[in-house]
Amino acid sequence: MRKVAFLLADGYEDSEMKHPYDALVENGNDNIIISTEKGKELKGKKGTIAYTSHLAAAEANAEDYEAVVIPGGGSPAKLREDPAVLEFVREADRKGIPIAAICHGPQVLASAGLLKGRTLTGYAGIQGEIEAAGGTFVDREVVADGNLITSRGPQDEPAFIQQTIERLGVSAY
Repeated sequence: MRKVAFLLADGYEDSEMKHPYDALVENGNDNIIISTEKGKELKGKKGTIAYTSHLAAAEANAEDYEAVVIPGGGSPAKLREDPAVLEFVREADRKGIPIAAICHGPQVLASAGLLKGRTLTGYAGIQGEIEAAGGTFVDREVVADGNLITSRGPQDEPAFIQQTIERLGVSAY
């Protein structure tokens, strides 16, 4: 069974967590929720869905995972403040592990210094931040550049999920 890390904090966009999470479970993956603290109950923007973190980023080892998923909403703004989260995504990138970030998710990648010379997308409001971090922003439903997979928001979830599942080498969504 493949292990997939979901980086999550309070205020995530509910559907950007739920839909990829459920699709990856349906495709035979073991999803591990990593946050700034272990055992923390995390609530989405709408407050209808809650998840509990399995590990703190400081306890997690990126090479234990086949992929990393970063849902958007307000969660990435909190995650990017944790040096352990940033080191986790840097290590995943060094190992070539697929990192899928949607909506505001690329903010974590920007803070980790992973965007120089890369092409990606995300929520339109973070275009300036992506470009300031050395990335090229494009307005497309899904962009794959090396091991990075990015999408703009909830409207792009099907393409985002499909691309992530394909990178894991499992059945189509």
